[in-house]
Amino acid sequence: MLQISDLHASVEGKPILRGVNLTINAGEVHVLMGPNGSGKSTLSHVLVGNPKYEVTGGAVVFKGKDLLSMPPEDRAREGVFMSFQQPVEIPGVSMTNFLRAAVNARRAYRGEEPMKAADFLKMLREKRQAVGLDAHFMSRGVNEGFSGGERKRNEIFQMAVLEPVFSILDETDSGLDVDALRVVAEGFNNLRTADTAALVITHYQRMLDYLKPDFVHVLMDGRIVRSGGADLGYEIEEKGFDFIKPEGI
Repeated sequence: MLQISDLHASVEGKPILRGVNLTINAGEVHVLMGPNGSGKSTLSHVLVGNPKYEVTGGAVVFKGKDLLSMPPEDRAREGVFMSFQQPVEIPGVSMTNFLRAAVNARRAYRGEEPMKAADFLKMLREKRQAVGLDAHFMSRGVNEGFSGGERKRNEIFQMAVLEPVFSILDETDSGLDVDALRVVAEGFNNLRTADTAALVITHYQRMLDYLKPDFVHVLMDGRIVRSGGADLGYEIEEKGFDFIKPEGI
């Protein structure tokens, strides 16, 4: 589904990614860990097309297409979704209107007719119940007045509605208590299928407990230096990153 080859990227002229190689297949969940400043969030922003991040080398192929040549909106319409570390507020724009515009933009990209209002509201209700989001959030501005846990749950709800093929969760567990983390993780797990994939960026072993990823990767100094199963994440929790001896860096 997604193949990253020798990816290099800079921010304001400073090299951050220094040759990332990663392949993610349909049905897989990959966890990305690493010290602060290693390039984890930079990788996520590059994949979704944030213009602040300059790609200086390498390639990214998504479903057989050159992802890096697409504008951000087309990447989203092709099925790339990102749950942000700090979701922003959009005052004055209700969740219902926001999501209806997003869903119909995706349908237009595919040459489909806009979703009928009744069908859309029924779908919203089903997805909301699946992730445990209360009905009153639908009439409020996007993330307006939401707590940290509510914002993260709302991100998973948006993912449920938009049904992306490939999802990036950038430290979705940051700032969540145990109960909120469980709810968010269960919502994510309910959306997993054999046809979708995800890249989850986290610092915490507890996320591994809930997600049970297929692979764990360690990013250091802009490169993936170690890959393994969930056991690698638990080893990092116990020993930190100092025990990892990157080769060639």
